Amino acid sequence: MTTSEKIKKLEHYILTHQGAHYRLAFSYVKNEQNALDIVQDAIVKALKSINRLQEIDYLHTWFYRILMNTAIDFIRKHKKITLVEDFPLEQDKPVNADLHMDLFKALETLTIEQKTLIVLRFFEDMKIQDIARVLDENINTVKARLYTTLKKLRIELEEYDDELK
Repeated sequence: MTTSEKIKKLEHYILTHQGAHYRLAFSYVKNEQNALDIVQDAIVKALKSINRLQEIDYLHTWFYRILMNTAIDFIRKHKKITLVEDFPLEQDKPVNADLHMDLFKALETLTIEQKTLIVLRFFEDMKIQDIARVLDENINTVKARLYTTLKKLRIELEEYDDELK
């Protein structure tokens, strides 16, 4: 596949999935402007390194890795996260407000790596094998870390529930 064909595929992919890319970046920095900057930086990085993508079928996981690494680099560089009152969700899904807030409070207790697992698996609906590819980890390692993270989240949510009683 030629470079121009790869660029066209990348362009189509980015336009088609821009909302998901924004949500992923936002999940790291909790700030609209910073999330948009991260997505833009990731797009520039992807365009510059498009020739390194050998298998176009892996465009999705390849770009997610770039986006994730760009977000993590941003956090390390700025050493601060601006909190906002909410997380952007798809508009047509009804949400229980109390559960919604408890979930996002619990997510804030996770490490960046743990939060990445949760966001990719449940917010972006990625399969375990795709997450493993994005993170460059063994599938069983991803499963074990996801299980551990879910257990930690469950404990946090139970504590929030106990506080409400």
